[in-house]
Amino acid sequence: MSAIAGADGAAMFDLPDELAIDTDVARQVIGQFIRGQLRQAGFERAVLGLSGGIDSALVAFLVAEAIGADQLLCVLMPYRTSSDASRTDALVVVEQLGTASELVDISPMVDGYFATALASQPDAPPLRRGNFMARQRMAVLYDRSATWGGLVVGTGNKTESLIGYTTLFGDSACAFNPIGDLYKSQVRQLAAAIGVPDQIIRKAPSADLWPGQTDESEADFSYPVLDRLLFWRIDKRRSDEEMVELGFDPALVARVDRLIATSEFKRQVPPIAKLGPRTAGVDYLYPRRRPGSAAQPR
Repeated sequence: MSAIAGADGAAMFDLPDELAIDTDVARQVIGQFIRGQLRQAGFERAVLGLSGGIDSALVAFLVAEAIGADQLLCVLMPYRTSSDASRTDALVVVEQLGTASELVDISPMVDGYFATALASQPDAPPLRRGNFMARQRMAVLYDRSATWGGLVVGTGNKTESLIGYTTLFGDSACAFNPIGDLYKSQVRQLAAAIGVPDQIIRKAPSADLWPGQTDESEADFSYPVLDRLLFWRIDKRRSDEEMVELGFDPALVARVDRLIATSEFKRQVPPIAKLGPRTAGVDYLYPRRRPGSAAQPR
């Protein structure tokens, strides 16, 4: 485990040694990926939700680096209980990059729904309300996608995806995702390399669902430990016995295995009951092509 320091020399986060990546190569690969996805879809612009957290900040930096800051729209979508620091940090990113930005307060949308007879629970539990917030934000992003003329860029990392710490059709909804194969520890490493402000890298990761909420306290895990476990279990395919030899608690391994298994539906397109000879998403599979391409399916 290596401690990564900020500009002031103080440690910002711990990086598991086996998860260290070549950040220059990662930036090149991701930059090509971003440009390729936009080109194939026939777009030149992108739009993303900027929360003030490290994931969305890193994606904003990567997209700006790949296509230019003038081609990116960052949308800030606070709820009335959102941390003031989240908005402040998001604005720091906008100012540093020089991107276009919009502020859309989702409080009236969320509160209006839960105040109706349909919702019938004005004091809905935080998790239910948080999931609705995530889906409302994605609805706003796709509407802004139409007015801005840009693809919606995802900001979810590999750790969250694997354990299902994401809202289906909420923060997981996007046209493409530049950091979906980076563990949270690698997100931090790449963020430090590309110039994301230190205060964003240092602060405790949070979905900002309620005051004081943090990912690690809510889910009862440490990102460096969880990332190492996922790396050896998923990437390296280590057995139960091998995981114990690596020093992992069997109970934690079993718990993470359950999270991965029970959240598989979030990582798949909706299944289709197959009736015809060729079914979309099953045996009718073609890569994305630029609209108007001469290539035709056979």
